[in-house]
Amino acid sequence: MTGGSLDAVKSKIRALQQQADDAEDHTILLQKQLDDERELRENAEGDVAALNRRIQLVEEELDRAQERLATALQKLEEAEKAADESERGMKVIENRASKDEEKMEIQEMQLKEAKHIAEEADRKYEEVARKLVILEGELERAEERAEISELKCGDLEEELKNVTNNLKSLEAQSVKVSVLYFGSQTFIYIFI
Repeated sequence: MTGGSLDAVKSKIRALQQQADDAEDHTILLQKQLDDERELRENAEGDVAALNRRIQLVEEELDRAQERLATALQKLEEAEKAADESERGMKVIENRASKDEEKMEIQEMQLKEAKHIAEEADRKYEEVARKLVILEGELERAEERAEISELKCGDLEEELKNVTNNLKSLEAQSVKVSVLYFGSQTFIYIFI
């Protein structure tokens, strides 16, 4: 009867040890998965930061393009006002017609240049706006990937916590079996 109980206890201890080893292996696997997910999340966060930097650069370029456009529009407005003044001056002062004609030619050249600058600024503005839309889409996708990675990390951390608790429970059960039989004088020498 003592030998059979001893074998049963040894068998139970081996089973508990195997469960503890399996739980420890599972814990290591989960820890690796957690590390991988953290690395993915860090990479995604790095991508988000890089996209944010690119967006900032594009926004700065957009600001510069808008400033150039405003300057060009101001020059265009000034050139148009100057052209109007020149036309009125031609009607009022006919003796300065030749000078006014030269001035008009210069102003027309400035107007063409200002229109060209404004068209170029419009084209650059549209290009920058298009790039900004693309980058915002990429940023949104990167943020979604980061959120998914964070959720997976949370799930893995919870599973790791559960496995750790199970491992502690198995270890506690193993100790209870030893203590339970340690008090019995029949088995005291077997466990030592």
